[in-house]
Amino acid sequence: MFLKHALGGVLVTAIAASAWNLDGTVVNTDNEPLEGVNITCYNYGGYTATSDAQGRFSIGDEITTAIADASIQNKIAVAKNGNVLSIANPSGNSFKVSMMDALGKMMMQQEFNSQNTSIDIQKFAGQKFMILKVSSNSVNDNYIVSRGALMKAGDPLPYLAFSLTGYKIFSYTMAEEKETGKVFTLEKQDLTASSSSMTWEQPSSSSMTWGPASSASQSSASTARSSSSVELIVNCASKTAKAGDQTMSVNVDGQTRTFIMHVPSAYKGDKAVPLVIDFHGIGGNGRGQMGGTQLRAQTDPEGVISLYPDGASAAWNVGPCCSTADDVKFTREMIKAASESACIDKKRVYASGFSMGGGMTNHLACNLADELAAVAPSAMDLNTVNSASCNPARPIPIIMYRSTSDGVCVYQGGDSGRGDGLNFLGAEKNFTFWGQKNGCTGNPTETRDGNVTVKEYSNCMDGVKVVFRNDPNAGHSYADGKSAWAFLKQWQLQ
Repeated sequence: MFLKHALGGVLVTAIAASAWNLDGTVVNTDNEPLEGVNITCYNYGGYTATSDAQGRFSIGDEITTAIADASIQNKIAVAKNGNVLSIANPSGNSFKVSMMDALGKMMMQQEFNSQNTSIDIQKFAGQKFMILKVSSNSVNDNYIVSRGALMKAGDPLPYLAFSLTGYKIFSYTMAEEKETGKVFTLEKQDLTASSSSMTWEQPSSSSMTWGPASSASQSSASTARSSSSVELIVNCASKTAKAGDQTMSVNVDGQTRTFIMHVPSAYKGDKAVPLVIDFHGIGGNGRGQMGGTQLRAQTDPEGVISLYPDGASAAWNVGPCCSTADDVKFTREMIKAASESACIDKKRVYASGFSMGGGMTNHLACNLADELAAVAPSAMDLNTVNSASCNPARPIPIIMYRSTSDGVCVYQGGDSGRGDGLNFLGAEKNFTFWGQKNGCTGNPTETRDGNVTVKEYSNCMDGVKVVFRNDPNAGHSYADGKSAWAFLKQWQLQ
C-alpha cells in the first residue's frame, strides 16, 4: 500500500489514502484473553493480525504522514506533515485551495500558481476534522483533514472483523484513525438456538391507514400509497441483481448522478426485500458512508439491499444550502433504478443519514413521505427554511439521533456561521416539530436505555411514532444501527 510520489521534484514514498492503527485486547464474556483471534480489515487490503496469548493485537500502520491521492505527473498531489500541507503542482497552472469546517463554513480560501506550496494549518488545530478542496481547471478534489491523517473525501475508516472458531464474528468500524487500548469481547456461538421473529406492539389507532409491517388493518381510501393492505407481489424472476457492490447512475435534470447499490450475500432474489438509502455527510461520498454506517451490520444478515448515493459537490440540497441539485428527485430515481434491478418491496423503503446526510433524511421526510415508510436521521436537524415548507404527504415515523456533546451540529441549533441562511431548529425543537407535524397529542414519554435518553410520541396520527434518542457521549456520530433498524423495519406503506 505504498506509493512513490513526486513532491518538490523528488520522488518520495508515503502511505496512500490513510494512516491508521488499532491496538487492543480480545477477551471472552468472562473477561479471559482469547488467543488466535483473526483480525481482518475489509476495506483496506493486506491488513491482518492475530491476537497473542494475552489476547493482545495491533493492526494498521504507524505512519503519520499520508499522501491522499496517488496523483502522477501533471496532477496535483497533496500531503500532510504534522501541521503543514504540502501541495505539488507539476503543471504550474493556477489552483485554488479552500478549507472549510465540518458544516461547510469557509475558514480560508486562496489561489496559488507555484509548483510547490506549503500551507501552515496550525491555527486550525482545534478542529477535529476539516474539508479541504483543491480546484484546478474546473476539477475539484475533496479531502478530509483530521488530526491523524489526510484522507480523500469519503474514504471509509477501517472496517474490521474479529473471528475465532466457536465464536460469533464481531465487526467493528474505527471511529478515529488511531485507537489504542481498546477491549473487544467475543461471544460464543450457540449452535442450538433457533431463530425466531421479533414481534412488535401495534399502534392502537383504529383508523390506521398504514403502520407496522405486521399490521393487518385495512387502509382507508385517503392513504398515500394504496387502498389495500394486501401483500405486495413482486415478480422476482425478472430481477438480475446479484450479491456484491455495483456503482449505478441515473439521469436527473440532465445531470448524471451516481450511487452504490450494495446487495448482501443473504439476498437470494426469490422474495421482495426492504431497501435502505443511507446518505453521507458533507465532504463525503457513498463509499465512505457504506464503510461508516452502523445500519449495514444489521441489515446485511436479513438480505436487505442498501443504496449509498453520492451528493453533488459532496453535499446535499437541504433548502438554503449546500447544493442546487434536486436531491428529492434523485432519490425517487434511485428507488426506481434499484427496483428495476433487484427484487425490492416498495412498501418497505427507508432513509437514514449522518451529519448533512441526516439533514437530507429530515428533508426527505418532508418531501418524499409517499415513497418512504420511515426515516432515521442522525447528527443534523431541519433548518428554518426547509421546515417552513415541510408538507409530508402523510404522517411519517421518524427516529432521530442526537448528542448534547455534538460540537459540529450543535444540540441547541442556531446559525451555521456561514451567513447563508442555514439556521438549525436544534435537536429538541426538531423532535417537537415532528411530533406536531405528525399530529401527536399529549406529552412524550421519557425512558432510559443505558446512558441514552429516549423520548417518544406514540399517540400520533395513523398510529405513527416519533422517537428521539440523545446519547450525551456520542458527539457527532452515526445512528446506532441496532435501534435504528429495529424501529425502521416495523413500518411499511399500505
